[in-house]
Amino acid sequence: MRAAGSRATLAKVAQSAGVSVATVSKVVNGRSDVSPSTRARVQDLLKEHDYEPRRAESSGGAAIEIFFGGRLGSYSTEVLQGVLDCAAELDVDVVVTTRTKPDRSGAWARRIAASGRRAAIGVSSEFMVMELNLLSRARVPLVVIDPLNAPQAQLTSVGSTNFAGGMAATQHLLDLGHRRIGYVGGPVAAACNQARMAGYRGALEAHGVDVPRDYVRTGQFHWEDGVAGAEHLLSLPTPPTAVFAGSDEVALGVIEAARTRGLRVPDDLSVVGFDDVQVAGLGSPPLTTVRQPLSEMGSVALRTALRLAAGERPESHHVELATQLVVRQSAVALR
Repeated sequence: MRAAGSRATLAKVAQSAGVSVATVSKVVNGRSDVSPSTRARVQDLLKEHDYEPRRAESSGGAAIEIFFGGRLGSYSTEVLQGVLDCAAELDVDVVVTTRTKPDRSGAWARRIAASGRRAAIGVSSEFMVMELNLLSRARVPLVVIDPLNAPQAQLTSVGSTNFAGGMAATQHLLDLGHRRIGYVGGPVAAACNQARMAGYRGALEAHGVDVPRDYVRTGQFHWEDGVAGAEHLLSLPTPPTAVFAGSDEVALGVIEAARTRGLRVPDDLSVVGFDDVQVAGLGSPPLTTVRQPLSEMGSVALRTALRLAAGERPESHHVELATQLVVRQSAVALR
């Protein structure tokens, strides 16, 4: 029997049984994909620990809330698909919400705290910083994907190797003979944008290539920002011969701006994106890009949120998944 006042958790039962928290959760929720011997051992320990599941831990409750700042785009939908696929595998319910404007009153964060949610996953945007802090103060287990600011010890987050990805994209263009390479990226304060831009600058500096101030444009990770950024770059007296875009959506905007000027991609302008969302391979031409494992990031975020909800401490407060350059037809050797 457990001591009075101490609540047994999935993590404690899992440690006693020598299995993962996910396995104990499957037994609690009646899942069939657990061996009979393991199931019997876990059930005995659940009784021994006098385990009482929270209301949200039953299969019928809404367990995890994932929320997005602003509109859902190609990036966010692929992250969401990863969360949903993992939730289906683990038999966890998910509630999806979007935040289109900040809630300075804290009412939304209080609602989440009072709702019985086991944890929350936030896909960060600029105005959500206040709300993330409110959720943290309300002691709601929280995981953030691509946090706006640099990873903090008190905030558990999941991202990708943005700096390495930025270097790989720029190095690919350098290997193709380009030296006049522009950058069109996202919010100037976003940590992921800063890392991609730092990788871009690092690759150029390693080759002794200066970066003109007018060659770097920031905005949002949206198509229209790619159009606007490329229009600026292509209007310069000495325009770039290649552009590294901070997202695939931005890259598609860059290609549209080139098209309206009568320029051909990649013959007149080489373009490399970042994300490798589904539409990247469907464009004309198919987009060379840096693959960010968006679906996997969503899956890791959900599994991490469940571990936090079960009382486990994360091995690392920030996890970065590897990026990979995907070469297609939107960038060619300089002629």
